[in-house]
Parts: sequence; structure tokens; C-alpha cells
Amino acid sequence: MTDEKKQTKKNDPQETNEFKGHEYDIEAGEVVEEELVEGAPVRRKGIYLLPNALTTASLFSGFYAIVSAANGMFDNAAIAIFVSMILDGLDGRVARLTNTQSKFGEEYDSLADMVAFGVAPGLVAFFWSLNNLGQVGWAITFIYVAGAALRLARFNTQIGSVDKNYFVGLASPAAAACVAGLVWCFHLVEPASWLTLMTIIVVGGCGVLMVSNILYKSFKDLDMRGRVPFAAILLVVLIFVVVALDPATVLFTVFLAYALSGPVLALFRKSRRSEDQSA
Repeated sequence: MTDEKKQTKKNDPQETNEFKGHEYDIEAGEVVEEELVEGAPVRRKGIYLLPNALTTASLFSGFYAIVSAANGMFDNAAIAIFVSMILDGLDGRVARLTNTQSKFGEEYDSLADMVAFGVAPGLVAFFWSLNNLGQVGWAITFIYVAGAALRLARFNTQIGSVDKNYFVGLASPAAAACVAGLVWCFHLVEPASWLTLMTIIVVGGCGVLMVSNILYKSFKDLDMRGRVPFAAILLVVLIFVVVALDPATVLFTVFLAYALSGPVLALFRKSRRSEDQSA
């Protein structure tokens, strides 16, 4: 090796400790994020435990749903997806309440959602019914999985640029609930052509709705901390009772109605605009 090459190798930051203590020096396996504190950038090491633990639990539920479906336990698989929905709703709220939001948490949550609401529902439906259709079955499954991936990617890029009171396209948790509710509702029914057709419509339709430009109400404008009439708590009790009577049917019906509400309201708004223009 020539003296020039030796000198180059010696001055290589990856081969020396020249940059030790510099802002680019990171401990192996550690996460470092830059935050603004009183307008000044501050580098912090580590992650917040509580919200990321909830995200991990959501990821585990999605993984468990896949394993359960592969072993023929389709009711357990569907329930696990609904558990993931609850955990996914908690992690963000806990992070905001405890002021533990982070870029790492956002990215981790998005990846966990892809498993729990993209891959898991698609594979559960495939193992349950669509695998009997050969190439058509896995094609329908892929439409759903790809739709979930595109929906999550688009959502991440639209944060702060769209009205928070609406989702552009069907939210992936709602789409997963439609698929999981279908499987949970009919997992004991003998295979039939009408059930296979319904599965194709629900799985493929949810995949398309996720990447559509149809607006869905997000319900983020609901004030859960304000005072309400006393009768409101009775309504909450009634909702719990109805769900407890037949959770599979009730949840499937509610989320299917929500998925259909987007196209119906879009057609209604379009007809209203046509009438206003013709008037």
C-alpha cells in the first residue's frame, strides 16, 4: 500500500476516531432525534417507552392474527385485529397526553399499522376464503394489502395539509375492521359461492376505497372532555349492551356502513352541485 493510500485510510472518518464527540457520533444501536426546545435544536437519545410499548402491542396483535389464521382459528384472528385497533387508538393519544410524541414513534406506528391493518386482514381473508380461488384469490388479497400501504404512505405525506376533520380515502383501521368483521361474523358458515363473492367485494372494495379520493368523516372534532347531558351516559351504556349481545355482527355492520357512507355522501354532494349549477 502506497503512502498516499495509507494517509487516505488514516483520514477516513469511518476508520478513525476523528469525529468522536462530533454531532455525527452515535452510540451503536441508539436512536438520536433532534427536537426544538425554545427555538433551539436539541439532540436527544433514546425513545419514549409508554407509547411505543402500546405500538408494539398493536404490532403483536396483528402478528398473532396472521398466526391464528394460518392455524385455522379465524375468530381469534379477527378479534386480534380489533384489539390492534384499540391499541392503535391509544398509543397516539397517550403520546399527546404525556407529551411524548417523537418522529421515531410516528414511523414505528406507521409500520405497525401496515402489519396490523394491511398484511394481517389480507392474509386472514386469504386463509379463510380466498385461497380457494387460486390466482384470483391472491390478486384480490394483494389489492387490499397494496391499498393499505399506499393509504398509509399518502396519509403520512398529507399530515398538516388537509382538513383534520376528514380522511382522504377509507382509513386503514376501518378497512381492517370491515374485513375482520366479515370473517368473525361468518367464520362458522359453510363455504358457499355467495360468501366467496361477498369476501371478494369487501376485501377488494376496501382496498380500492383506501386509495380513493373520497372523503370520510374523521370524528376528530368531537369534544370528549366537555360536559354533556346526563342522558348521554345512558346512550353509552346502551351501545355497550348492543355490542355485547352480538359483537361480531354489530361491529361488522357499523364499519361496513361507515365504509359505504363515503361513496354515498360523495354521490349526494355531486348531485347537489349538479342541481345548484342547473338552477
